[in-house]
Amino acid sequence: MATVFDKLLSGELPSAKVYEDERIYVFMDAFPQSKGHTLIIPKKASPDIYDVDPEDLSAIMLFSQRLANALRKALNPDGIKVMQFNGAAAGQTVAHYHMHLIPVWEGEQLGSHGDKSVAMEQLKETAKLIQDALNG
Repeated sequence: MATVFDKLLSGELPSAKVYEDERIYVFMDAFPQSKGHTLIIPKKASPDIYDVDPEDLSAIMLFSQRLANALRKALNPDGIKVMQFNGAAAGQTVAHYHMHLIPVWEGEQLGSHGDKSVAMEQLKETAKLIQDALNG
């Protein structure tokens, strides 16, 4: 069964893309815990860390540092949470391996994931800030 991420990759659902190459797709979380909450997924679907292609996993891990630096440059957070869940018992809600990068600011509470969506236009504006930081 196709996941929401498969539908994003196929273009069936819209997304606020930040970056893409032959292995990975990076986009804004539609239900962010904070401004700049970004996801990195492999293009080749794998349900979790147990099955993800090692080269895809390597690409995700290497890009996570580049993305963290771009988030810091674009949004100036006080820190960044890097999170990844495997299996429903661990909190995984989409059966397609993915990594979250979540900017955090001192004194600001993170929202609960899935509580509320953010307008696509706003997500695209934030994606553009991060893209500019990645490229410049």
